[in-house]
Amino acid sequence: MAEEAKKLAAYAAVDNHVQARQLILQHGLTLSDLDRHPELDVAIDGADEVDADLTLIKGGGGCLAQEKIVAACAKHFIVIADYRKHSKALGQQWKKGVPIEVIPMAYVPVSRTIAKCFGGEANLRMAVSKAGPVVTDNSNFILDWKFEHAQNWKEVNTAIKMIPGVVDTGLFVGMAERAYFGMEDGSVQVRDPPVN
Repeated sequence: MAEEAKKLAAYAAVDNHVQARQLILQHGLTLSDLDRHPELDVAIDGADEVDADLTLIKGGGGCLAQEKIVAACAKHFIVIADYRKHSKALGQQWKKGVPIEVIPMAYVPVSRTIAKCFGGEANLRMAVSKAGPVVTDNSNFILDWKFEHAQNWKEVNTAIKMIPGVVDTGLFVGMAERAYFGMEDGSVQVRDPPVN
């Protein structure tokens, strides 16, 4: 274990949310940022759901914009998740919808526009342990869009990001290079994107 820690100490780690920062510091790793390391060798993160094309829903924990920025700065983006996040199509496993980070003053018009253009409903995510909405690390709100049917996720992602007030979506389209799923029996299943 100490030998592995020494190997890791030679690397710099960039956090994508507050909890990741705390884990990096707690384990004695070198904490850096995108100012000093704007190009990363690899980003490793979890997902709320992964479909057959390696399109992801992320942001269930509320840090989708920062997670997407870090993933986009990496040469390789790898996903590690348990078997419950593995699906053929988005929405089969994750029933809470696609998280969408929005500027607070725009959450009502953005919610209405999403429902009108894409169906379903986009609801403001409310906090559990405090009164009011969930506030992201960027001081924004999160809408959870519960879609009605499968979509062309690349087109939908682009269209939603064009709505004034939207910061980003929890759709990670064409970003993940590989996904590893820890299965119930302890084995690991690997999923690569389909070859077109």
